[in-house]
Amino acid sequence: MPSVNRLTVDGRDYFLPDPVTELRERILEAIRAGGGYVNIPPLRSGPGIDILFSPGMPVTWTRIDVGGDEPAAAATTSGDFDDI
Repeated sequence: MPSVNRLTVDGRDYFLPDPVTELRERILEAIRAGGGYVNIPPLRSGPGIDILFSPGMPVTWTRIDVGGDEPAAAATTSGDFDDI
């Protein structure tokens, strides 16, 4: 099943392509060094974004499974999501 990586930094989400191993290491290095900029690549194209990482900054990694491996009936959702 295809998946996408979500990096949440100080409450903002960034969706990233695989692999993220090198990026995770660069973020850890920046934090261990007391702070530093790390370029976060875009999901599809473009220059990405430079983020200043520092010790104590809230950072969360999430791997999200996406794709059409489920039957159509199981993937169907109903409801009003305007208030979300």
